[in-house]
Amino acid sequence: MNQIEELKTKIQKLVNQFNFGNYKLVIQEVNILLKKLPNNSFLLNLLGSCYQKLGDFDTAIRNFLQVLSTDQKNLAAMNNLANAYKDILKFEKAENLYKEIIMSFCKQYKLIDPVIMGCSMGGRVVLHLALENCDYFKAVIALEGSDKLEPYYDLDWLHRPDVHGGLVQAAFVSSQIAPQSPNNFKHETLWHYMQGGPGVFKGDLYFYWHDGDFDDRSNLIDTSKCPVYLLSGEYDCSCTPERTLETAKRIKGSKATIIPGIGHFPMSENPELFKSYIYPILDEILK
Repeated sequence: MNQIEELKTKIQKLVNQFNFGNYKLVIQEVNILLKKLPNNSFLLNLLGSCYQKLGDFDTAIRNFLQVLSTDQKNLAAMNNLANAYKDILKFEKAENLYKEIIMSFCKQYKLIDPVIMGCSMGGRVVLHLALENCDYFKAVIALEGSDKLEPYYDLDWLHRPDVHGGLVQAAFVSSQIAPQSPNNFKHETLWHYMQGGPGVFKGDLYFYWHDGDFDDRSNLIDTSKCPVYLLSGEYDCSCTPERTLETAKRIKGSKATIIPGIGHFPMSENPELFKSYIYPILDEILK
C-alpha cells in the first residue's frame, strides 16, 4: 500500500469514528496527521467539526477559518462556519433570556432581599446572578453548580430523530443519582427528565457545560454583599465535589458543603437528607 492509499484508509477510519461520536479520539489522531499535512482542508474541517460537536465553537471556527485562508471557495468550511456561528447565537440568546426571566420575575413581584437557590444549570445561573446583581440578592445557594465544568458525553444523542429523547435523557442522568437514594424519589426524578421536549435538555447542557463557564470572572463575586453557598453531592459525577471545592477557592468568602450519600439532585432524589443540610444554611441567612 502506497502512502496516498494509506492516508485515505486512515482518514476513512477517522470519519467512521466521527460518525460514532468519538470526537476526542478523532481530535487526537487528526492533530498527529496535521503535523505532516498542516494545511489539509479535509483534516481541518474534520477537526473543526469535532470541536463544534463538543461545543467548543471558538476552536471550531479557527479551524474553519484556517481552511478558508488557503481555499476561499471551500464549501464545506463555509457551511461549517455558518453553522458554528448559528449555534453560538442560538445559545447566547438562551443564556441571556434565562437570566432576564429570573430577574423579571423577581422585580415583577417586588421581592425584598430575595434569596435564590438553583440546582444544576440553575445552580450555575445563580452564580451569574450573584456576580451581576450582588446588591439585589440577600444570598445565593448553588446546588451542583460550579463555575467551570467539563463535558463527558456527546450532547447530540439528546436530540436525534432515531433516538428516544426522554429515555436517553433519563439514562444519562441516572448515573448521577446516589445508589442509596429512595427508589420512589429516584424514579420520580428520572420521570421528570423523560418529559423534556425535543432539544431542550441539549440546550440546558450547552449552558451548563460550555456557555455558562465563568471561572475567569467568578472571583469578582462580592460575598460581603451577597453570600454564596455551594453544595454538591458526593455521588455527582457531573458537578463533582472537586469542581465545587475549586469554585469555592475562586469565590472568596463562599461556603462549600459536600453532602454524603446524595447525588446531583439533592432536593428531589432524597428530600429528607437534603433538608438536614439546607435548613441550617437558611437559618444562617435569616440571622
